[in-house]
Amino acid sequence: MSVDKLKEDKFDEILGQCLREHSEPVPADFTDRMLRRIGEAEEQRILAQVVMQERLALAGCVVFGIIVIAVAVVFPGIAANFTKQVDVFINKISQTTEAVSYEWRFYMAFAGVFGFAVYSLVDLLVDDS
Repeated sequence: MSVDKLKEDKFDEILGQCLREHSEPVPADFTDRMLRRIGEAEEQRILAQVVMQERLALAGCVVFGIIVIAVAVVFPGIAANFTKQVDVFINKISQTTEAVSYEWRFYMAFAGVFGFAVYSLVDLLVDDS
């Protein structure tokens, strides 16, 4: 028996008991409407959590950007050294691209086999739900 079904059965039991003690007529779809409202409230709570996470991520990016700018202004030597390292890195990328272009078939086959291995591992380890 699933957890949702168990919760629904318990809710129905409690609701039925309360309704038997209550004397006013109740619509037939009252339980379904209440469960729908509970589900909507839970969806709203989850959505609020997601929005909060996105706001925190955005705030972190802004703060990180401000810190980077402050470090560049306060320590210009570090910023200059960093830009030199970036130039070296870009040159290494172009050299690597030239080296890979001669053996691209091997690297494509390797990437395909590696991708299949990762896919198989994820399929093996991740639950179907």
